[in-house]
Amino acid sequence: MLVPPESNMSDSVYKVIELGTSTESWERAAAAAVQTAAKSLRDLRVAEVTKFDMQLENGKVLLYRAKVSVSFKYHHERD
Repeated sequence: MLVPPESNMSDSVYKVIELGTSTESWERAAAAAVQTAAKSLRDLRVAEVTKFDMQLENGKVLLYRAKVSVSFKYHHERD
């Protein structure tokens, strides 16, 4: 389970970003997933790549794909 070291489970909420994609690399695919999460979530803490795969077409790599779990600090309405 993805838990930031400075936090306990009751302090954090976890969001799974199903997929990041890139035509260049798995590293860029993972970064794309984090960038997508950062557009709607704030205070991102830890990202863990849970799965890599590729989309193929005619025997060639079409897309590198990364499934990423992202943790973030949950802020109450008053924060």
